[in-house]
Amino acid sequence: MEFLQFIIPLSTIKEGHLVSEAKVHFKVTRFIMEAGVKLGMQSIPIATACTIYHKFFCETKLDAYDPYLIAMSAIYLAGKVEEQHLRTRDIINVSHRYLNPKSEPLELDSWFWELRDSIVQCELLMLRVLHFRVSFQHPHKYLLHYLISLKNWMNRHSWERTPVSLVAWALLRDSYHGVLCLRYPAPHIAVAVLYLALQCYGVEVPADSEAEKPWWQVFSEDLTKPVIDNIVSDLIQIYTMDTEIP
Repeated sequence: MEFLQFIIPLSTIKEGHLVSEAKVHFKVTRFIMEAGVKLGMQSIPIATACTIYHKFFCETKLDAYDPYLIAMSAIYLAGKVEEQHLRTRDIINVSHRYLNPKSEPLELDSWFWELRDSIVQCELLMLRVLHFRVSFQHPHKYLLHYLISLKNWMNRHSWERTPVSLVAWALLRDSYHGVLCLRYPAPHIAVAVLYLALQCYGVEVPADSEAEKPWWQVFSEDLTKPVIDNIVSDLIQIYTMDTEIP
């Protein structure tokens, strides 16, 4: 795919040989998130794009496809899946600006149209590889419900003086840098990010120690403490990786 060299720096493509695959996927999903914001995508379509990307590379090898082309196609496909349609021209322009911040805007020349065709063809490839299963259940609706319920349980002062809600949403967003979305059920991820947010600020749920079951098991009966610990551990690894990537 030599034509991609004009939009994606060769150093970026070759970096996969120098760092682990997990770090490559971290950088590419960060690109999906930031490009998605610039394209005006909402949180669910961005989450779907990241999930499509991760799921595709669970079925294929990283060195077989250019990860940024897959990411651009994942954004395009996610827009269709979540009914927030995006123009390929906008995706290409935003991606080019992200990956080549000092370069001039792309001209509508043969290179541009080749890249556009590649995104469309790559979308068809991804659909075949994923057996057209590109609709996912995300933790967002569960987290919203859990936050509302927990807010009603909590002391108003202790809730308002700590940004538990904001931190929980940030943790959920950042979880898509890794494959948590494929490893754990959506309700479990929602509880785990809320659990970690509470832990970060030392906020305790009232009467939790006297209750028959912990608060997190009230939200998700099949959830266990080891599963929460595993999800939290995976999240911490994502943040550790973030400090190691320039």
